Amino acid sequence: MKTKIYDPSSKVEECEINRGKHKALYSPTEKIKVIEIDNYPLLGKFTAFRFIEWVQKNQGGVIALPTGKTPEYFIKWVQRILSQWDTNEIQSILETYDMNRSARPEMKDLTFIQIDEFYPMNSNQNNSFYYYINEFYIVGFGLSKENALLIDSTSLGIPHGKTMGEIFPNNIVDLTLRVRKTTTELERIQRDVINRIDEYCMEYETKIRELGGIGFFLGGIGPDGHIAFNVRGSSIHSVTRLTATNYETQAATATDLGGIEISRNRLVITIGLATITYNPTVTAIIMAAGEAKAEVVAHAIQEKRNPQYPASVLQDIPNSRFYLTRGASACLIERQYEDISKIKRFSEEESDRIVISLALSKNKSLQELNIKDFTDDRFGSVLLKSSRVDHVLLTDVARQNIIQKLDRGLMHVSGTTFLHTEPHHDDIMLSYLAHIYHLVRDASNLHYFANLTSGFTSVTNAYVLSVLMKLEKFLNSESFTLLFNEGYFESENHSNRQADVYMFLDGVAANNPEKRDNAEACRLLRNMFDIYLVHDLEKIKQRIKELHDYFNTQYPGAKDPIDIQTLKGTLREWEVESLWAYFGIETSSIFPLRLGFYTGDIFAREPEINRDVIPIYNLIKKIKPDIVSVAFDPEGSGPDTHYKALQAVASALNMYEKETGDSHIKVWGYRNVWYRFDQAEADLIIPVSLNSLSLLHTAFMNCFGSQRAASFPSYDHDGPFSELAQKIQVKQYSDVKTCLGKDYFLKNSHPRLRAARGMIFLKEMKLSDFYKIVRELKIKTEGETIE
Repeated sequence: MKTKIYDPSSKVEECEINRGKHKALYSPTEKIKVIEIDNYPLLGKFTAFRFIEWVQKNQGGVIALPTGKTPEYFIKWVQRILSQWDTNEIQSILETYDMNRSARPEMKDLTFIQIDEFYPMNSNQNNSFYYYINEFYIVGFGLSKENALLIDSTSLGIPHGKTMGEIFPNNIVDLTLRVRKTTTELERIQRDVINRIDEYCMEYETKIRELGGIGFFLGGIGPDGHIAFNVRGSSIHSVTRLTATNYETQAATATDLGGIEISRNRLVITIGLATITYNPTVTAIIMAAGEAKAEVVAHAIQEKRNPQYPASVLQDIPNSRFYLTRGASACLIERQYEDISKIKRFSEEESDRIVISLALSKNKSLQELNIKDFTDDRFGSVLLKSSRVDHVLLTDVARQNIIQKLDRGLMHVSGTTFLHTEPHHDDIMLSYLAHIYHLVRDASNLHYFANLTSGFTSVTNAYVLSVLMKLEKFLNSESFTLLFNEGYFESENHSNRQADVYMFLDGVAANNPEKRDNAEACRLLRNMFDIYLVHDLEKIKQRIKELHDYFNTQYPGAKDPIDIQTLKGTLREWEVESLWAYFGIETSSIFPLRLGFYTGDIFAREPEINRDVIPIYNLIKKIKPDIVSVAFDPEGSGPDTHYKALQAVASALNMYEKETGDSHIKVWGYRNVWYRFDQAEADLIIPVSLNSLSLLHTAFMNCFGSQRAASFPSYDHDGPFSELAQKIQVKQYSDVKTCLGKDYFLKNSHPRLRAARGMIFLKEMKLSDFYKIVRELKIKTEGETIE
């Protein structure tokens, strides 16, 4: 089988490299070329033009494109380029990149290769990759389905007359049947099905090679470094196959499949590393955004080829590239060194970051660092030379800055109005719950909470069913009859919403599960009255039956209709009301804004002024806060809800300031289990006691029932988010203690510092500084968008 020769040359890349601040390759440390883009949306735009350029030069080529969230802006820009080819905007960009502007590229001549798919999987489901490809690539790009090599796993390998559910109950496929003796007739059939799938995979691989191999490969990189589903440890000689995944990959795909309970047992069909690299002239591009990907990216680019770093296989491909945001390139050492070497005047933050990193790498306190430690370190020596400051002064300044941040974190706050905003209902508690624990002790502080989205996507069908069963039991109880006859559920009686919460917390305090369940049932019933606009109990019972039917027949991960989305969202809103009631904060201070950009679609809408900004603006105008908190994703690369919520809050604040002239508001940027500040970046460092860490976990497990089972966990931790948040805060404390020395805490006169076992990092900003950061991230979109 012969490979096909492709033209990999790119003026698009040349243009971006020439106007960037780094070279494409820093040899010998880097073994794959890198192009850095400012942020995630621009990354998709650049990649789209590079793809169009390749198509122009390689008509009829073989392409393989990714699924999931990573290619969102790539897909949107390719569709925009194709549909608006003759507009001044597109023609101008084509001219900038010195691309062929005369003819729109012909997409139907391309051959599309599907990279991977879950197994078992009904390909008609909207969370299958087969569905995604048909929706966004075949239809969205105008490709030919006849020319596409797709993986339709709906009945793959299944004997005629049988169903997937009959062959693999609960969708569990035991790959040990490949090698072990079967013990039942069902196992024999299962083994035969697995053998047929293996044969299918071999034929799939052969077809790709008969096409000459892949000409343009675009992929993301997983939390363990995987490309396609070639997880950590995959052979560089691997080909298309049916295989299992690892925990990190299961956590990353939990959202697609409706929970890690499902993704733990789901296998995948994936092309192999040798499939990707079969054609030596392939243009192989990996897109990555955000600091969370920086380490796995660095391993693939800087380490030797190694099965532990699957993407390192691309080092053998001359036309391989990594397209990265600044954050994703943060661990590429030569680029860091070049940036630091160009600094003529170090800011205190930049200086502190180098000094603190040096202390942590040496496991020494700042005061213990000596001149040799600095001169032996590339970054430390540059700092010494550039700053012309004695190392003792550098370490002393860094130390004093940390102490000042701690002092500010300990400072008593009074007479302050807070508006705490969060994209998801547990974002705040997983970030700075311990700080709120102290802030609420002063009754002159006022606290308001804005839940920016309804959060329904993180509520599983199984959890809703469990709450429905509590409601059914409650409806048949004497306590319900009594409450109902007393008018407890009358819609005009708003105070009883708070009574639901008090009943729940009474149950928590008394360790009385029945009382807690009754409280949850009361709130669910109240919500169903509101959602379905009925107050007749017989109609409610009929609706419950319909909901049972829906949740028992709907496949996990499917997009729910609006009423189900709303119902799931109210369960999350109930959870957050229960949490803040721990601190005496009533439901009237909690505002579920349910912003419209949050839809449950694969690609969420962009924030809009009227729909998403005005509700926040009105709330700010009503509350007149002194401090507004916001989940701070500075690169727009993480859960896109965080980024879009950040944009909406910034626009609302800007609107409020322009109207009122009030610029005194401060912004607290926080991060939690997805992103972390370093010590130099933070402005406030708040000590966290063991008692507060315990509260974090117990409150999370008591209040956040939908999250207790960790159906959508972080790939960093196999368990509930409260455990991961504690782990992060303890690590931050350990780093601060290393820098200051253990005696600083052991012998400190302040009891909160002596009691500290964790640390919270916050970034405090003036409005002008906050706008500056957000303005640099702003996405230019069509229609009435954030300005």
